[in-house]
Amino acid sequence: MIEIDPTAKVSALADIEDSTRGTLIKVGAGSMIDSFVKVKPAGGSGDLILGERVYVNSGCVFYTGNGITIGNNVLIAANCTFAPVNHEFADPDRPILEQGFRPSKGGIVVEDDVWIGAGVVLLDGAKVGRGSVIAAMSLIKGEIPPFSIVSGVPGKKIGVRK
Repeated sequence: MIEIDPTAKVSALADIEDSTRGTLIKVGAGSMIDSFVKVKPAGGSGDLILGERVYVNSGCVFYTGNGITIGNNVLIAANCTFAPVNHEFADPDRPILEQGFRPSKGGIVVEDDVWIGAGVVLLDGAKVGRGSVIAAMSLIKGEIPPFSIVSGVPGKKIGVRK
């Protein structure tokens, strides 16, 4: 099911796939999804919830997997990937393709007033605290405290906004 607030703007060149498993994809009031953004319900039955005034720039990919929740007033730069799902690969005698998915680490949560720089990758279990800034090309896979400035692979706290 796809719910787009009437005040949200979604580019005609964005690709938001509807789920066959009942996943909810919700775009909040005043939000903007740019061209060439891809939303793919894959790897689980989690929802994608974008809050109010969320700006998603070109080239971002959202796999719904175990769920993605984005708060209000969030800026997401170009070419970011949200992947709240992990393939199973433990059995070397079976192709990875046949092993399904690992248990959820909690999906992805981005709290209010966050800026995510270009090319950032967020993995299952990532939680970005309110007011944080994630530098371009960082990899986020754990919990980021509120008002942190984070950079690197894996992302490490390099400063504080307050």
